Amino acid sequence: MTSGRPAPPCVAALVLAAGRSTRMGSNKLAAPLRGRPMLQHVVDAALASRAAPVLVVTGHEPDKVAASLAGRAVTLVANPHFAQGLSTSLKAGLLALPETAAGAVVLLGDMPEVGAPVIDALIAAFAANPAANAVVPMHQGQRGNPVLLGRHLFEAAMRLDGDAGARRLLDGEGVLTLPVADAAVLRDIDTPEALAALRGAD
Repeated sequence: MTSGRPAPPCVAALVLAAGRSTRMGSNKLAAPLRGRPMLQHVVDAALASRAAPVLVVTGHEPDKVAASLAGRAVTLVANPHFAQGLSTSLKAGLLALPETAAGAVVLLGDMPEVGAPVIDALIAAFAANPAANAVVPMHQGQRGNPVLLGRHLFEAAMRLDGDAGARRLLDGEGVLTLPVADAAVLRDIDTPEALAALRGAD
């Protein structure tokens, strides 16, 4: 016997982990943080959330990325065009999503402090607002990441190029901003100084 309520939308997690880490000087996703590679923190947050499936887009040093995720229930998606910018990883990930996915939470591999509660809050807001094309976290008036893209925006995302991420898509209609208390949505770790500061804060 069913409750008569519609099933919640299927929302996948898309972890972008293909970049060359040029500002870090070495592969930042493999940098140790609290005893394990930075990327593991991001992927484990996705796996602990309501998002499913979890896809990880690889490009630079794909073998190293794959090895760091061994044993985790993720699907690796190769992006041979990663050197052309972030947009190529977003497009590769979107193309690999199951047709049942009503949306995708796009996570950046260098934001290890974002936890499952933030991801789940985005999914809950998307489910509660059927007209939303996207959900963006906002902390103290600033937009952050990850963002949830609804399927209505996938076609527009496929027209992005270069190093443009999804942010360009988030100024149109149907974009819901979600206030969050967690400042982690504003912090990416893309320089040695940022990594040292995060380690020092532990």
